[in-house]
Amino acid sequence: MNRLLITICGRAGSKGFKNKNLKVFCGQPLLYYSLSAAELFCRNHPELQVDLALNTDSEDLARLVADRYPEVVYLPRGAELGGDKVPKMAVYQDSLRRMEARTGAAYDWHMDLDITSPLRTAADIENAFALKQSREDLDLVFSVCEARRNPWFNMVKTVGDHVEQVIHSEFTGRQQAPDVYDVNASIYVFRQDFLANNTDGMLWRGKIGVSVMMDTGIIDIDSEHDYLLMEAIARHLYDHYPEFNAVRENIRGQ
Repeated sequence: MNRLLITICGRAGSKGFKNKNLKVFCGQPLLYYSLSAAELFCRNHPELQVDLALNTDSEDLARLVADRYPEVVYLPRGAELGGDKVPKMAVYQDSLRRMEARTGAAYDWHMDLDITSPLRTAADIENAFALKQSREDLDLVFSVCEARRNPWFNMVKTVGDHVEQVIHSEFTGRQQAPDVYDVNASIYVFRQDFLANNTDGMLWRGKIGVSVMMDTGIIDIDSEHDYLLMEAIARHLYDHYPEFNAVRENIRGQ
């Protein structure tokens, strides 16, 4: 049986938006949306041995998980991994190493779900994982959204006292430019050996595939404004898209 580790990783503090990982979103703790989506995904994959783990230095986050999702393994994060300059890869590797030591067996894949992506559907997770399963040559698959601007066409950069195209081109229409995407950090699916053997914290060392999500469902929550805007978007999605509401309705203990 193939083995999959799903992690949720979050720090206690946030410089941009204080305690954002502990926020209540549309009536439920933000963290529960990732756990609910993961649970829906797992139900569709009885052929997998799936373990879930929370890597955090926040006892409050740990208590939230233990209250409704006691099967999730709590991995207390060491101080050396608690700073805002620590690369995500180091936390993923810490989780992988400790869970493999705990279970006594290697995983085939490691998936991480970002806490601040409550508008992620089970299908989004399924699509990212299916791509990684079908492409053994890929070291990593992560989720993206279609970008609303393109560096070959309608983006500029400051150069001295003026601006220039980010990438010089002669394109006269956006459709002529290469497709570009925003990396939304919602879902990462690693091949075990690529993650375990990474030495510099850089995602870009491997061969990467992307899984496209709905762009309106993902906003970086770095301020109170971002948070309120995402709640407003969520209310629309819950009313008109059953796949988003399914995640909310599946949260335990309601």
